[in-house]
Amino acid sequence: MCPGPSFRGHNTPEPTRRLSGDPSPGQSAAPPGSGPAPGGGQPIPPAPDVPWLEVLQGQRPGDRFVRVVRPYARQFRRLEPGHLVATEQALRPRTGFGQALELLRRLLIGRRIPSEQEIQERVGVAKGLAIFAPDNISSSAYATEEIMRVLALAGLGVLVLTTPISLIIVGLLVIVVVSYFQVIRTYPGGGGSYVVARENLGTGAGLVAAAAVISDYILTAAVSTAAGVAALTSAFPELFEQRVLVSLAVLAATAILNLRGVRESGTAFALPTALYIVTVLGVLGYGVVRELTGTLPAYTPPPEWTTHWQAEPLALLLLLRAFSSGAVALTGVEAISNGVPAFKPPEARHAQIALVLTATIFGTVFLGISFLAGRAGMVPDPREAETVLSQVARTVLGGTGPVYYVLQLATAVLLVIATNTAFNGFPRLAYVLARDRFLPSQFQYRGDRLAFNVGIVTLAILAGVLIVAYEGSVSGLIPLYTVGVFLAFTLSQTGLVRRWLRLRASERGWRWRAALNAVGAAATGIVLVVVAVSKFALGAWMVLVLIPPMVFVMWAIHRHYTAVEAALTVKDPSELLTSTRPPTVVVPVAQLNRATLRALAFARSISRDIIAVHVAADPEEYGDFRRRWEEWSPGAALLIIESPYRSLVPPLVAFVEATAQRDSRRPVVVVLAEFLPRHFWEWFLHNQTALRLKLRLFFLSNTIVVDVPYHLDEPVNRLAG
Repeated sequence: MCPGPSFRGHNTPEPTRRLSGDPSPGQSAAPPGSGPAPGGGQPIPPAPDVPWLEVLQGQRPGDRFVRVVRPYARQFRRLEPGHLVATEQALRPRTGFGQALELLRRLLIGRRIPSEQEIQERVGVAKGLAIFAPDNISSSAYATEEIMRVLALAGLGVLVLTTPISLIIVGLLVIVVVSYFQVIRTYPGGGGSYVVARENLGTGAGLVAAAAVISDYILTAAVSTAAGVAALTSAFPELFEQRVLVSLAVLAATAILNLRGVRESGTAFALPTALYIVTVLGVLGYGVVRELTGTLPAYTPPPEWTTHWQAEPLALLLLLRAFSSGAVALTGVEAISNGVPAFKPPEARHAQIALVLTATIFGTVFLGISFLAGRAGMVPDPREAETVLSQVARTVLGGTGPVYYVLQLATAVLLVIATNTAFNGFPRLAYVLARDRFLPSQFQYRGDRLAFNVGIVTLAILAGVLIVAYEGSVSGLIPLYTVGVFLAFTLSQTGLVRRWLRLRASERGWRWRAALNAVGAAATGIVLVVVAVSKFALGAWMVLVLIPPMVFVMWAIHRHYTAVEAALTVKDPSELLTSTRPPTVVVPVAQLNRATLRALAFARSISRDIIAVHVAADPEEYGDFRRRWEEWSPGAALLIIESPYRSLVPPLVAFVEATAQRDSRRPVVVVLAEFLPRHFWEWFLHNQTALRLKLRLFFLSNTIVVDVPYHLDEPVNRLAG
């Protein structure tokens, strides 16, 4: 037997069958699974993925081949009847422009990752530190400086209070970390303060916590990027004037890296994080040894720095401002509790270890910088051109040698990486909120690399707006920062207290757990009041004012989704599956051409009640059109609508709306003829009337829109079919 011609798909030849019921050569046999229904009646259609037989004529008389045609073999895997799995081949673009975009996407983001490999994209403790810890650890690079900037307002002699204030902040950190240790244990599904507050304090409190954390993540991305660029400009002052552009470029690069997925971003950030930890601990340890042995070089600030800070009376409010400025160091603790599902099993245990390691590293570095800066009598740079950490490193190392530049580069990279904490925390929190229908459902979308693309892009845009608005100033952004952090802390710990009291009959150790969280809630609540009062006039009012509208928007989104669900819920399917009356078909006709005739042919296939509508702006035009229509006799009634105001779409929409109101039981089907150019750039040469009409018709009730495309490169003989 000779092989027959090739076929698209996966075709398997089989021996010739000479059965009396065989179809004629070149015809297809009935697909397997089709046949009459039991007891007569309508035949049961075959499953759409079932292969079928195709009989072909061989080269010699009497030779026929039966091939099994599997048209889905390249784009899909067939697991069982009625169950196909799309392959990457099904996603491949068909056009040259689409293939170019696909190549660019692959270069920037990487290859696609199937859903079954999601568990492989989770991270352990080491990579988890690189992903979720940099925000908290990197705060040590500027928290001391923010304390000193406020204290310096009362005179340089007051800077000795830097270390005591730092010790209080570290004590507060211990309380918060222990509390979030309980959050991770109790709520391993992620969501952090939002989930804790919503479950134990109510939906309103949960949304307030969510709004606070969202504002915190946006500010984290903006502040961390600006601080990283500040560290870079300390070593390379010539970049200072371009810090906004550099910040935006860094923000875009971080977003792209996160679009590549959690595991890959963790791999990229692990080495810089380790480099910063090792370098800064080495420099600080060396500095402490030199201080204790009396060999620490003397520090002399530039004269213009000392004259800038004009002493004012030291007041309690100033001390509270200094404390609240340094308390920004507690940002990032929330991130690990939000991202517990990103860790490998056991997720909660790995997240708890990462949380403790993060707090330990931060506390050590933060106290080391504060101790050396206070002992050396360092002065913050009024222009923010050089950081306090840079001054500490120069003093300890005796100049700007290789280790100094390594530390500055590692600090800059870590501060940029701290932005990654927000890029991991915000999309995951947005996913949880979208899952609960408090944010648009688009935030649930996971991209080609299993990353939450919409959340990542949204965060990058919002943080970029803040950087531009505040010209990349860390001190300008910091006052906005701390309010949301401590509001979320207070709500989550109060929620845990409520939980332990509710479960006291079944939860062992509920007393000490409730007492621990009560202490934490009281401490963070006091700090929240301090921050709100001391920084209200400096910009904290913006966060306090924005949180209520954010909560209102989330409530409105939830009400919309609830209303939609109620409207779409089906109680009795038989009511909706009953047959309806044939529709009235309206076919807008601009010209008599191949696209129009195809649309009319389709209209005749679904109904006999067809109205062809031609909108004309010129009486001579519709007269000529009517004569041509009568010559062609397309088999449909023609209605001409004269438009003396030369508008096309509104008269058509008005006519369709009026037709739809005639009989609510009889839908109106609008069949649109639309031709498709060969190349994408040719779209701009046409007015896209069909597209504009579709957008208007979609909002009409009792109206169905059908688009009948006609490709310009389509063979002419396809029209007849």
